[in-house]
Amino acid sequence: MNKLNSASLSGLPARLSVPGYDRSELSVGIVHFGVGGFHRAHQAMYVDRLMNDGGARDWAICGVGVLPGDSAMKTVMDAQDCLYTLVLKNPDGTREGRVIGSIIEYLLAPEDPEAVIEKMAAPGTRIVSLTITEGGYNFHHVTGEFNAANPAVAEDLQPDAVPTTVFGLVCAALQRRRDRGLPPFTVMSCDNIQGNGDVARKMFTAFASLRDPELGAWMQENVAFPNSMVDRITPVTTDEDRTMVARDFEVEDAWPVVSEDFEQWVLEDHFPQGRPPFEDAGVQVVDDVEPYELMKLRLLNASHQALCYFGYLAGYRYAHEVCQDPLFSGFLLDYMVREATPTLAPLPGVDLDAYRHRLIERFSNEHVRDTLARLCAESSDRIPKWLLPVIRENLASGGEIHRSAAIVASWSRYAEGTDEQGAPIEVVDRLREPLMAAAARNRADPLAFVEDRDLFGDLASNDRFVQSYTAALASLHEHGARTTLEDLAAGRPT
Repeated sequence: MNKLNSASLSGLPARLSVPGYDRSELSVGIVHFGVGGFHRAHQAMYVDRLMNDGGARDWAICGVGVLPGDSAMKTVMDAQDCLYTLVLKNPDGTREGRVIGSIIEYLLAPEDPEAVIEKMAAPGTRIVSLTITEGGYNFHHVTGEFNAANPAVAEDLQPDAVPTTVFGLVCAALQRRRDRGLPPFTVMSCDNIQGNGDVARKMFTAFASLRDPELGAWMQENVAFPNSMVDRITPVTTDEDRTMVARDFEVEDAWPVVSEDFEQWVLEDHFPQGRPPFEDAGVQVVDDVEPYELMKLRLLNASHQALCYFGYLAGYRYAHEVCQDPLFSGFLLDYMVREATPTLAPLPGVDLDAYRHRLIERFSNEHVRDTLARLCAESSDRIPKWLLPVIRENLASGGEIHRSAAIVASWSRYAEGTDEQGAPIEVVDRLREPLMAAAARNRADPLAFVEDRDLFGDLASNDRFVQSYTAALASLHEHGARTTLEDLAAGRPT
């Protein structure tokens, strides 16, 4: 069995596509923070596609890990010359394998922050991109302001501090470029946040202004932060995936990536120092991303939350199991049609009905095996950004909120830590302790969970929301997820 690395590429089977370009000719043009499964299935794949077509030779990627736990990725990347296998799992069960070669270097900031800063300060680096998760932008969920009290951020703001956060590292590199007379790189967010580029601008310049007001003003004036919308379902890699890659493609890959066959990237064209010709690789390069991102966040991302808690409580463990159940898929479609879609602006050229049904098809792909545990994780970073805006807009307009409020109730019930069979739930969230403590009081105080103003604002004071939320929570306690959804589908009070 061949171990995946540069030397083994020529000996891999023909059914596994390998880079058709000389990687020794590549130079770094992009530094990327957050080299997880999604980045490797998405942005790195698009760059690799351009390279296979004969271009983008000076746009190779240097990955960066910021957390101590990223040392595992560095170990694998170093051993495999930054190569990895991307396997697409098609709905018909067929698989397509491809070795991606667009990442040529991986740095671990805790080991050598100076190397990371200098890599970004190098003249050839023109883009610094981010997949640091929704929670990585360090803003208050209700006020939207930068959280300077975050201990790691506060430490980075100390005089002469060695940067440890993405904010400290990026701003240090921009300061060096300014001092050296080099133009700033573009900061490109690829995270699931509405106006992700605008949010990145606000957070990074806020950090810089606290550290050095002149730097903050210079960044505000000179650094580009394009918005983007990204989409590809990418489950966490499992040992089963590693075994599949070894069996089907005859290569030993310590950290392959599996994903669905669907891909989408909508990108605002705002790159003063240039960019790869992403449109040649299938990226939609547009003037305004907002209509596309709202469509995706409120239909796809919020629908993931709509299915995961109800499904998990009912005993399902995979997204495809939930979406192959007509009761649950019907609930998703009703949420999308009756509550999410009315909050969207017109999107010329997009068939929203086809998009909604395509989402159900994607979620139903049993070969992807996307776990509900993954979708349920870090809910405090997801629900406030994806679902609560739908609720607030419909409250303001008089629109329907029964299903959205029921989704919040299902999260609250999930956070109690046991499913309907009494099996324990491992709640994964940065706010795990306070969330579970509040959820533990649900039966005695039905509003305990939603009274957290840092997450929910004033929703607990809105009579219409309270009525729908408490009715759904009571139904979940008394009757369970299936009956709650049946009542919602029939228009009966829960």
